[in-house]
Amino acid sequence: MRILIIGGTGLISTAITRELVARGEDVTLYNRGQRQASLPDGPTRLYGDRSDYPAFEQQMAAQGTWDCVIDMVAFLPQDVESAIRAFSGRTAQYIFCSTVDVYTKPAKTYPITEDAERQPKPSFPYALNKARCERLLETAFARGDLPVTLIRPAHTYGEGGRLVHTFGFETYFLDRLRRGLPLIVHGDGRSLWSSCHRDDVGRAFANAVGNEDTLGRAYHLTGEEWLTWDRYYQSIAEGMGWPTPQLVHIPTDLLGRAEPERAWWCVENFSFNNIFDNARARRELGFRYTIPWVEGSRRCATWLIEHGQIASADDHPFYDKLLHAWERLSASLVADMRS
Repeated sequence: MRILIIGGTGLISTAITRELVARGEDVTLYNRGQRQASLPDGPTRLYGDRSDYPAFEQQMAAQGTWDCVIDMVAFLPQDVESAIRAFSGRTAQYIFCSTVDVYTKPAKTYPITEDAERQPKPSFPYALNKARCERLLETAFARGDLPVTLIRPAHTYGEGGRLVHTFGFETYFLDRLRRGLPLIVHGDGRSLWSSCHRDDVGRAFANAVGNEDTLGRAYHLTGEEWLTWDRYYQSIAEGMGWPTPQLVHIPTDLLGRAEPERAWWCVENFSFNNIFDNARARRELGFRYTIPWVEGSRRCATWLIEHGQIASADDHPFYDKLLHAWERLSASLVADMRS
């Protein structure tokens, strides 16, 4: 099959590329050529900037037709509008990498299925734009303009990527973990989170290629260990042989007011239960969750250490300032209630 991956060098993209090349597929990667990635020999390289829509569409027209296009870097409605123009009548399948963040938070019922309510206006730009992209593609599919498959990963991690924490994606929290320093957890640490290694996600993406039964349908590719945030951190420490974490729970809404720029991820996303039903992907994409969190997080953290990519906790003084302020506030509250 002749397959185009728009992107191809990101975390999930590299796993998809390796899987398809191993299967003997004819793979072309389209990107700006600015990111180093560990990829096998074999893919054809095509360079360009997909945000330059006229040039991108001219390049695609010159390439002829594709059996499948996998779009990993469409984040804006304009990206998708350009893709519809570029690939209508030129591909047998267009796979769009979306996100589980399109759903209403908190969900009305769990586990969340692919037919669950989606937010008309998600609360942060990434989710809002992905939701708008999905609607454009659903309309194009209904018109018969583009044969669309939607795939919605959740938190995907792996070697070369990062692990999330209460304040986002920066790696200094791992330095705190390995040094046995106190670690802030949003809320009471009991909301549920799921993560999936990129190899499991990439394999299922590859299984969607050429599968006509997936057209017009959406799929989850998410973790299947629903860990509390407390257990999430404890498992990382266990896998690495680090000290048992000293977890300090601070209300999420208070974090949002005290550190709005750093805490918005936990306010808008991490504080909600992430429990997704993968049954459709298991049945139709052969999805399997094969890499447990303890093992996968160990591999990811080890890669970060080996590549010198764990930041020093000492370079983030806000963290201990916040901890000390919380200790004072808590002590004052207890004293007031006992007086």
